[in-house]
Amino acid sequence: MRIALIEHSPWQYRADALAYGLAWGVLATTLVWRTPAADAWWVASLALSGLAAWTLVEYLLHRFVLHGLRPFSTWHAEHHRRPTALIQSPTVLSATLLLTLVFLPAWLLGGTAVAGGIGFGMLTGYAGYGLAHHANHHVHARGALLRKRQQWHALHHSAVGLNRHYGVTSGLWDRVFGTA
Repeated sequence: MRIALIEHSPWQYRADALAYGLAWGVLATTLVWRTPAADAWWVASLALSGLAAWTLVEYLLHRFVLHGLRPFSTWHAEHHRRPTALIQSPTVLSATLLLTLVFLPAWLLGGTAVAGGIGFGMLTGYAGYGLAHHANHHVHARGALLRKRQQWHALHHSAVGLNRHYGVTSGLWDRVFGTA
């Protein structure tokens, strides 16, 4: 892939956010209406587990794939050179990865309820990551939480912190693995 395929136009960038927002809404609605009442707490706990797992996946992807594996590291280096450019994974790539590496294995191992719960949690995490990363680069922080996340991410983008502060939505794994 050329860099042109990961740098989005404003229209593509908004369409990606809309696609994930719609997917999130459809999955949330499906889970609410299709999950038997007796399974609701179990599916909700699976969703929370998926969301928690996302924070680790985000850290590992950022640290070892985006900063270590070509061509992803080359693309990510372009993001570091131009942090306000609309550079991100193409929707078809990220959606394919979520479907084949999260939803399909969960469905094969545990069925629809397991795949729906874990998939919803991971999708929520990914969407939250997208929003947080956008806010880190494009929003003037008014609240303390966003300001703290922006400062954390700015450290990652600095020359001193390039190999540190990989977590975008959480600093937990940076603290656990000593990269804070």
